This record gives sequence, C-alpha cells and structure tokens, in this order.
Amino acid sequence: MAQPAVRQIVLASRPKGPPTAENFRLEEVPMPALPPGGLLLRVLYLSLDPYMRGRMDDAKSYAKPVGIGDVMEGESVCEVTASDRQSYAAGDIVLARTGWRTHAAWDGAALRKLDPKQAPITTGLGVLGMPGFTAYGGLYVIGKPKPGETVVVAAASGPVGSLVGQLAKMAGARAVGIAGGPEKCRYVADELRFDAAIDPGDERALPRRRRLR
Repeated sequence: MAQPAVRQIVLASRPKGPPTAENFRLEEVPMPALPPGGLLLRVLYLSLDPYMRGRMDDAKSYAKPVGIGDVMEGESVCEVTASDRQSYAAGDIVLARTGWRTHAAWDGAALRKLDPKQAPITTGLGVLGMPGFTAYGGLYVIGKPKPGETVVVAAASGPVGSLVGQLAKMAGARAVGIAGGPEKCRYVADELRFDAAIDPGDERALPRRRRLR
C-alpha cells in the first residue's frame, strides 16, 4: 500500500508585481514521522495574509524572506493526529505556523490550543488571532482613542482595519474608513457600520456615510 504523501506549495520564483501561479509549485513529499516529544498535525484551515507578499521578495524587512524552493510561510489551524507530548492528544485543535502544506511535524515550542466550544476554530486566524490581536494592540494599547475623537483607518475592509474601526466605535470614537472602490466602501459603511467610508481613488465622491437604522 502506498504511503500517504504531504502536499505542499513552495515558492518557485520571486514575483514581479502581483503573484501569479507560475511563482509557485505544488509538490508531494513523504509523510513525516512523529518527532520525539513532538506532534503530527493535519492542516484544516490556512490563513492568507497581506504580509505574505513581502515575504516573497528578497529584500531587507522585519522578517526573513521565503527562500526559492521553500514552503510558503503561513499560519494554520490544525488537528493533532499523533502526539508524543504529554500536554497534547490526538484530536486537539491548535494554531501553528506550518506553511502552505497539508500535514506537518512539530517539535518546537508549545502551540496555542483552540477550544471549539468557545468559538469557531477559524477565528484563531481572524478576530481571535493575529489580525484581532494586532487591531486590539494598535488601537487600545498604542492609539488609546477617547470618546468623541475620530479614528481614520486605512485598508478598512481588511481583517485588521475592519476590527480597528469596530473597536473604535466600541470606545465611543467616530470611525472613518479608507477603502478602494465602491463595493468595499459599501461594505465598510453598511456592514461594518463605520461612520463614513472614503474611496481615495474617486476624487469626485464624498465620504459614503452609512445608512442610519
């Protein structure tokens, strides 16, 4: 019987402008063995984040670029399929930086466990994960808005910006979102309920204010 394989996506070349399919390569590699004191993980959900584009470039940055032929960087929600670590058991759901692959061996530091009874596990990649913590820390720890102040949010329709605006509203501030295009502005104003949304590419448009309900 053939052994199950791991499917993974590696960076095949560095993109010039927006990435295309030609910049990546799908590979199949043998399933890893359970490392001593480690875990085997099956990836359930993979986060696709804006920072990944910067990691594709070989340029000085806050983080090391992904090497040509290396698995693309990425955080994921995983199920533990096998464990040689006392505090983890098969079936546990964890958050790990596995990259773009279907399975991974983990022998590093402790992982963050997710409790499906507390919230959908996908929130570990969103509001209860890196985007949510970034929004909370940036606004409440650094920005510290006061009631009545105006908070202007760039990329307001994205995972971080959308949360910043809603947190600003919870703090009693006025939230103005910047988003590209009428569809995104409608989403920011009508669904996220910012006080106003501005499309920087449309000089003729006034800020789109959400409809009062």
